[in-house]
Amino acid sequence: MTELEKGPQGLRRGRGARERIISASQQLFRDQGINRTGMDQLCAVAQVSKRTAYQHFTNKDELVAEYLRRFDPGVTAGVFDRTDLTPRERLLAVFEPPRGKEGLTPLCPYIAASVELHDPEHPASQYARDYKSTIAARLADTAREAGATDPEQLGEQLALLLDGAAARTRVLNTESFPTAAAIAAVLIDNAIPTTAREGVNTTVG
Repeated sequence: MTELEKGPQGLRRGRGARERIISASQQLFRDQGINRTGMDQLCAVAQVSKRTAYQHFTNKDELVAEYLRRFDPGVTAGVFDRTDLTPRERLLAVFEPPRGKEGLTPLCPYIAASVELHDPEHPASQYARDYKSTIAARLADTAREAGATDPEQLGEQLALLLDGAAARTRVLNTESFPTAAAIAAVLIDNAIPTTAREGVNTTVG
């Protein structure tokens, strides 16, 4: 049995089964993808029987939807709530995501799930759309705070750039976020009048 297939140690199989199933899905779906993860392996990692798994989740699709619903997007979303940064700095901080275990930024799970599922009606696809819409809206709100003349447009541009950097990092196996951050800085400064930037800098300073 590989390290990936080993389940949690010291847990009684009858307790917390649902949470162990979700935890196993978060590990396996992230590390090897949704389609490559079978229910047999998932149950082995969660230390539950397939019968128990299907008592908690009718099918794998339902588990995938719950996996995305439970995914904590706070790493990106939390940037918008930082009070130690100016609005412009918060917009740029979005392009500094945490490193994955191999050093590169992991592919956004919402993008990964949408690509693997090929079904726009899947509940997980809806969660992905909702999340992406929320991020674009938060970017637009922050752009408005920064004084952008067209905050909705800037928010959509930065959201597109963010997703592109995530996908390109995975495809090329090389970090694309520094380049994306440099492009974002140009977009932001072109969208924010000089007077607005100077006003923010004076206030913060």
